[in-house]
Amino acid sequence: MNNIPVVKLGIVAVSRDCFPMSLSESRRAAVVKAYKAKGTEVFECPVTIENEIDMKKALASVNEAGCNALVVYLGNFGPETSETLIAKYFDGPVMYAAAAETNGDSLQDERGDAYCGMLNASYNLKLRSIKAYIPEYPVGDPSDVADMMAEFVPIARTIIALKNLKIISFGPRPQDFLACNAPIKPLYDLGIEIEENSELDLFASFNEHAGDERIPAVVEDMANELGSGNKMSGILPRLAQLEITLLDWAKNHMGSREYLIFANKCWPSFQTQFGCVPCYVNSRLTARGIPVSCEVDIYGALSEYIGTCITEDAVTLLDINNSVPAAMYDRDIKGKFDYTLQDTFMGFHCGNTASSKLSSWEMKNQKIMARALEPNQEPNITRGTLEGDIIPGEITFFRLQSTADTRLTAYVAEGEVLPVATRSFGGIGIFAIKEMGRFYRHVLIEKNYPHHGAVAFGHFGKQLFEVFKYLGVNDIGFNQPKGMLYKSENPFAK
Repeated sequence: MNNIPVVKLGIVAVSRDCFPMSLSESRRAAVVKAYKAKGTEVFECPVTIENEIDMKKALASVNEAGCNALVVYLGNFGPETSETLIAKYFDGPVMYAAAAETNGDSLQDERGDAYCGMLNASYNLKLRSIKAYIPEYPVGDPSDVADMMAEFVPIARTIIALKNLKIISFGPRPQDFLACNAPIKPLYDLGIEIEENSELDLFASFNEHAGDERIPAVVEDMANELGSGNKMSGILPRLAQLEITLLDWAKNHMGSREYLIFANKCWPSFQTQFGCVPCYVNSRLTARGIPVSCEVDIYGALSEYIGTCITEDAVTLLDINNSVPAAMYDRDIKGKFDYTLQDTFMGFHCGNTASSKLSSWEMKNQKIMARALEPNQEPNITRGTLEGDIIPGEITFFRLQSTADTRLTAYVAEGEVLPVATRSFGGIGIFAIKEMGRFYRHVLIEKNYPHHGAVAFGHFGKQLFEVFKYLGVNDIGFNQPKGMLYKSENPFAK
């Protein structure tokens, strides 16, 4: 994926002047050795920070090395001022970690007191309003700190990406889809750039790409991907034309940014004018790390992109769509999987999920749109969906959203897609999340989230939670276990 940054991590040790600098330096070297043993690279800054002059030298060193993320390592207690100022002046995400005492026989001369120093470091960061990442338990031996650094990398990658991101939208939103509407002011606060366009702009560009000489090669690539699922090959040239149009728009409108995603109109006039539905094209771009949300869902596209940066893998955007019929639950789930009926639901969208995330796939037409636009006839303009059951396995459902009064909120819930046939249409799966019924009521409904949720394939709740914290989100919902009441939950409810 070339639409996400590559993290070049640096580590700089700090030392308080009344502690031996050699202790911090030797501990830093041990951390670097443990981290490189994972097959990963880190720039070991040769300057140990003891004062503000050292801080400036260390900053110059990591900048010259091209580092875009930094670990400040308290090998001993550390200097409160200079160890936090480097995070202020370094242009990238910074993590703080501290050394645990490892030798019980040398506490007279080699006790570092970094356990104490981390408290002062965090206090000074807050005093200076400096944002930094501090792991859940930030004190450990070299192996522990190396693990913290590995967990920091996807978080850092996401933060770097958002600072250099542009979201391009083609709208306006469909009628009666106010749920996908949210203020964009918080996006500017995050440093994200927005380019809003009319779908007429996209249509004009699409028409200019008619007969583009690249279309046959893209059609061939699509046919190879679809394989035996290529049931509507006649629509591929129009889909290829749309794909080229979007990629050219991305190239020509990147501007000052390095990364770009789309939030696009996809109905109802799209079909009648473009002569197709864009779902398959959306799936292909998303698989390349360029999420394309439907229904001009700007925060949905952003959520997908955050998931892409965390996982370095394709994600998808689904409607939290329909309940699982009780008869299907009794037949296929009850007694086979440890979930109640209310723990389950179906996640669906027309056909925007990448083929790599479907058990099998076919090119089809959008069934719901065809009812209105092409009733009782062979589908034509509603063709272009990629349909099939979503692959079973672990997933994380999540979303970043703005409230009407421009406060960022988010939710994260880990679960799985069950290996149960949906017997339905679209890109769809049967999802199971523990205590989903309560989460649905007291997070999704109570806090006014829209119906779209991003899906990462795997359990990434820890990393996503940390990213949302770093972005300043104070209200992060999750599927709370039994006995842990939501603020709005009735304690007397059965």
